[in-house]
Amino acid sequence: MTSLRRIAVIGNSLPRRCGIATFTTDLQRAISGSRPNLETCIVAMTDHGQVYHYPASVAFQVKDDAIEDYCRAADFLNAGRFDIACLQHEFGIFGGEAGASILELLSRLTMPVVTTLHTVLAKPTVGQRAVMERIVEGSSRIIVMANKGRELLRGVYHVPDEKIEVIAHGIPDFPFVEPDVARAKLGFGGRSVILTFGLLSPSKGIEVMIDAMPSILKRRPDAVYVVLGATHPNLVRDQGEAYRQSLLTRVQQLGIEKQVVFLDKFVDQSTLLEFISMCDVYVTPYLNEAQMTSGTLAYSFGLGKPVVSTPYWHARELLADGRGVLVPFGDVAAIGSEIAQLLTDGPRRQAMRERAYAASRSMTWERTAERYLAVFENARHGHWLKVIARGEPDTIAPHGPAVPAMQTGHFLSMCDDTGLFQHAVHSVPDRSHGYCVDDNARALLLACALNGPGEQPLADALTARFAAFVQHAWNPDSGRFRNFMGFNRTWLEDKGSEDSHGRTLWALGECARKDASPSRRRWAAALFAAALPIVKTFHSPRASAFTLLGLDAYCAAAPDDHQACEIRRALAERLMSSLASVETPDWKWFEEGLAYDNARLPQALIATGMATQTPGYVDAGLRSLRWLMTQQTASAGYFRPVGTASFGELRKSPRTFDQQPVEATATIAACLTAWRASGDAEWKSIAANVFAWFLGSNDLSLALVDVTTGSCRDGLHPDRANENRGGESVVCYLLGLAEIRQQARINVSLTTAVAIHAVGA
Repeated sequence: MTSLRRIAVIGNSLPRRCGIATFTTDLQRAISGSRPNLETCIVAMTDHGQVYHYPASVAFQVKDDAIEDYCRAADFLNAGRFDIACLQHEFGIFGGEAGASILELLSRLTMPVVTTLHTVLAKPTVGQRAVMERIVEGSSRIIVMANKGRELLRGVYHVPDEKIEVIAHGIPDFPFVEPDVARAKLGFGGRSVILTFGLLSPSKGIEVMIDAMPSILKRRPDAVYVVLGATHPNLVRDQGEAYRQSLLTRVQQLGIEKQVVFLDKFVDQSTLLEFISMCDVYVTPYLNEAQMTSGTLAYSFGLGKPVVSTPYWHARELLADGRGVLVPFGDVAAIGSEIAQLLTDGPRRQAMRERAYAASRSMTWERTAERYLAVFENARHGHWLKVIARGEPDTIAPHGPAVPAMQTGHFLSMCDDTGLFQHAVHSVPDRSHGYCVDDNARALLLACALNGPGEQPLADALTARFAAFVQHAWNPDSGRFRNFMGFNRTWLEDKGSEDSHGRTLWALGECARKDASPSRRRWAAALFAAALPIVKTFHSPRASAFTLLGLDAYCAAAPDDHQACEIRRALAERLMSSLASVETPDWKWFEEGLAYDNARLPQALIATGMATQTPGYVDAGLRSLRWLMTQQTASAGYFRPVGTASFGELRKSPRTFDQQPVEATATIAACLTAWRASGDAEWKSIAANVFAWFLGSNDLSLALVDVTTGSCRDGLHPDRANENRGGESVVCYLLGLAEIRQQARINVSLTTAVAIHAVGA
């Protein structure tokens, strides 16, 4: 699958004056600037009777009361082959009862839809619920900007948790500055400034703040309350400026005309940021608790302003833990007291500023765009994952949802004339750590996997290089493979670990069966036979498992090697004994703890059981793999590999981090082996779900891979991805991808055969 190329955002757009228009425009710009060669546009909703001079970013406009426009917009997006449509939903911006006209557009789209809900109603009308349920059903993912939104979607609308993403409202990345310069520039020098901005309407609670001003002025006579913003266009259309006039009258009655300033204008972003930066306290005295998000709150918080607010849903989450001050709805005395205290306590005000600014760095539009793009990738891949699970033939169709292409660019950049480098700094090979036989054996496995139908084989010279590394690692004096080699081609040890020996045998077995070169197949078989006997002295269960996987291939290539068959039986029995000695009803495993490459243990038993026609091995492998998947599946349904912090812990549930690609690759292979053994299609579905971990279906909703280069990050930390992209990670991703692509081809072949049979009948 190619990377995202075209994204359309459906919503309002500037110069229309409303919060959705501002958000949609900011989001489109942030996404557009996040990646080169990414084309974005807006499908803009135009309210009845209005005409706007839209910018070039608006590619199509829909008159909200013209149902045919919704249909034409869908045709436009489908014809343009957009990868994602991102809907910005608010009930008031679409035509029809409860905004139902938008369903005409959504129902016709052929690409995945990701919907941002700006409002989630706790008590919807029948019509509102019906529309919301249709939107949720038609969306691959739902984004809300507060955890309260997730709570309501789950509790009121019964939306599965795995379908919901919480991404905070984006903010400009503005420096942390003192207010004095902006105050002087805007004509408020020497004043203590309280600010509210946004479109004026009765729900904003401006009256409460006006009534609180006399008490504030008693303690800070230099205070001034600035109300920045035009009256909401809908209010002007229905009532003219009656509401604004009522506020002015209230100010006059209190005799505070010089202390309350109304600026009746809709300002651009740069001017707005100047006004926010000049204030000492920002206030949102809203009257309605059921406000899921406030762009004005997010912007002020993001500029590091002390915020005093009523406890509507967004404010309650954003200002918790001392990041702001919450006061009861409509409480004049409380809001006056808290603002006066802040204006008279400089150190407290400064501390609150610093906390807010630090907490908001994850909300910048750049970071927000990254989160959205990860969700888009997830949504896009989710479609073909479902197709894989169903076994439909279009899983590798060139113009439809597809398995990612096999891109080896980064893998090739990690190789030199010695072999595959161990590590990288970001995507640059790190020569200081040299090479290891572990990774070069994995690379030889990849070379064998790419010899299969439908893939582009690696250059023969490169495969020969990996084979040469393995040959050079062989130490006939000890009967073992060395593992670590410095960049100067000097071995750093006489023999490697048991696990590295077993993994090298696995690669040799596959090479003996699948290598394109007959000569290299003979070489691999001979070296496998020489290196096999010592495994009988090993104690590591993973070394046994890796060797068994190698024996599965080797014995198919050399069926008359009776010693190999005997060792295979002995190693399988060793794993069976380990399972029997440790297994309990709640711990169905081979060891007292979970470590790395866990799924290779049950995979080895299942594969060996199939090859030797030993049902007991297959049953034990399936049983232990089922249990392992209970430990590696998050409550939301996505794959969660055993975290490295778990290593060494005994009979405990695995820790979440750090997560590594090697676990996903092992689990994909094990699940597909389980499917081949049992015929249970659920294992195919699980394998597809595990592969989605690479693409962003994980605890951080971050893609680990760049599908255009085939690079793969080294893993997930609790707060970020590891940006290094070393040898093990790239090979693990490509091996997992090869498994998934092979499965997709099998699905196509089976479906085609069935169709041909049906036609013949």
